[in-house]
Amino acid sequence: MIVRYLSSFDRSFASLEPSLKERVTQAIDALFRYLETSEKTAGLGLKKLRHPYWEIRAGLKIRIIFSLDKKLLTFILAGDHSAIKRYLRQD
Repeated sequence: MIVRYLSSFDRSFASLEPSLKERVTQAIDALFRYLETSEKTAGLGLKKLRHPYWEIRAGLKIRIIFSLDKKLLTFILAGDHSAIKRYLRQD
């Protein structure tokens, strides 16, 4: 599987506090483990939003949206609930 990080994800990730960056990294690692083994990790919060968007949680406040195709996983944005809603509204 090819993994791609959009510039929107890079910008949103860079603007997070260091402790939140660590949580985002852990959530992404948990997603990779889930995709490899199909074992859900507690607290991952994997949720289908609408085609082609999915969401995982990195704690109570931070969400990560991504799209998933058979061979391509694209991370789009890491942010709070309102940042995710804004992104989805403009798309």
